[in-house]
Amino acid sequence: MELKTSAHADTFSRDHLPPADQWPELVFDLPELRYPERLNCGAELLDRTIERFGADRPVFRTAEGGLWTYGELRGRVDRIAHTLTAALGVVPGNRVLLRGPTTPWLAACWLAVMKTGAVAVTVLAQQRAHELATICEIARIEHALCDARSLAELERAAVPGLHVTPYGGDSADDLLRLADARGADVPYTAVTTAADDVALIAFTSGTTGRPKGCMHFHRDVLAIADTFARHVLRPEPDDVFAGSPPLGFTFGLGGLVVFPMRAGASSLLLEQAGPKQLLPALARHRVSVLFTAPTAYRAMLDELDGYDVGALRRCVSAGENLPAATWRAWRERTGLRIINGIGATELLHIFISAADDDIRPGATGKPVPGWHARVVDAKGQPVVDGEPGLLAVRGPVGCRYLADDRQSEYVKGGWNLTGDTYVREPDGYFRYVARADDMIISAGYNIAGPEVEDALLRHPDVVETAVIGRPDEARGQVVVAYCVLREGVVAGEATAGLLRDHVKAELAPYKCPREVVFLDALPRTPTGKLQRFRLRALE
Repeated sequence: MELKTSAHADTFSRDHLPPADQWPELVFDLPELRYPERLNCGAELLDRTIERFGADRPVFRTAEGGLWTYGELRGRVDRIAHTLTAALGVVPGNRVLLRGPTTPWLAACWLAVMKTGAVAVTVLAQQRAHELATICEIARIEHALCDARSLAELERAAVPGLHVTPYGGDSADDLLRLADARGADVPYTAVTTAADDVALIAFTSGTTGRPKGCMHFHRDVLAIADTFARHVLRPEPDDVFAGSPPLGFTFGLGGLVVFPMRAGASSLLLEQAGPKQLLPALARHRVSVLFTAPTAYRAMLDELDGYDVGALRRCVSAGENLPAATWRAWRERTGLRIINGIGATELLHIFISAADDDIRPGATGKPVPGWHARVVDAKGQPVVDGEPGLLAVRGPVGCRYLADDRQSEYVKGGWNLTGDTYVREPDGYFRYVARADDMIISAGYNIAGPEVEDALLRHPDVVETAVIGRPDEARGQVVVAYCVLREGVVAGEATAGLLRDHVKAELAPYKCPREVVFLDALPRTPTGKLQRFRLRALE
């Protein structure tokens, strides 16, 4: 597919798209997916939504009772956009790192980056200096907007040439202070980006431990709303969205910003969104649409009696497989049928799902309208219904890694291979079997074992290590590290605690091993290749 003329002055992202022959086939077989050549998703989500629904509707809510209207949001977004371009020197195509807890200000920064034609790289507030430095290196990031409370790790990363602007603090260079200094609101006219200009780079862990940057276009941001949200979720303008995934995950970006804004609805943005925080928030704010992982639904079951969640009408689950037992227990306690779904950072959001009477407990569902899926063998040929194979998907969004050789592994024969083993039933329902690689999925988080291994090996006491996932009823899997220590170091709980502390200082805490097991040697083949299957057998 021939790309349109870019609006980017900084052409790094387009220059580093995969070669055209490594792209998946893109499908735009719904009328709503035929977007114009010039398209800015920030203007579509904000300015066009105001044109359709008005400026006085609520858009963002906070746990403390704060409320932003669409009109207030546009004023703040436009002031930030003017500040980015006039004061900070951001030009279309620059990558801008966004870091902070889930707040309206983080969402406003993301929208401002979209309107300026820059490229958003939203990371987790939990990520550590080593992870942040790697992301900045891969995406060649020169600008960062960071919540003043989350500056420490970004500063510790010491990224050469990175200009960090805090927001929400009291320093003279604070973004919000600079934006307010502009005085009266002056509308910001969004850059007329091409529909296929890169809008965001979402990073996902690879099985080698080096993160992969997934590049998505302005039209892709709207496509996930015009497929899954429009045809399966079917939001209403009076809905109040909430959920646990942070905006650094595309599951959270879609569920908490893109989907509600596309529908003229509002969302409750929670800085702390674990099961213990979700239930009282759902009750207090009369949340009607919930996005979270199966782990959270299981955890909330025991506490439901203490809270009124009667406003809920839609519950969405993704990030890991939803067990039929969890689905049935939630249905029995609430009367609500969880909308299960599978998505991928490479494809931005959910592409197989089902809602209402189409739900079949234990199955993921059918391809979302606008998407196509099949199950194939190792050669890419379809297998017969009922037989397990690799899930292959294509639709309006496809995998485009940022200058990464793993593009040819994810895309084969025009299809995206998600790394999941699935079975297609004769009536077209898709049922999850397992991950096809060594990725550990724990409580909805994707954790690359080799990345944790690299962190452990940076400790002077660790000679060898292997990290695997142990099946766990509550979390799906938990991280277990097998370690060989240098001579003279005592194997025991004290050493295990030191190693866990070390990993927490190097990586996001959710990647930390729940257990550290000490061995005299790791199982290997005669040629020295690690035999992970033997470690799994020990579990």
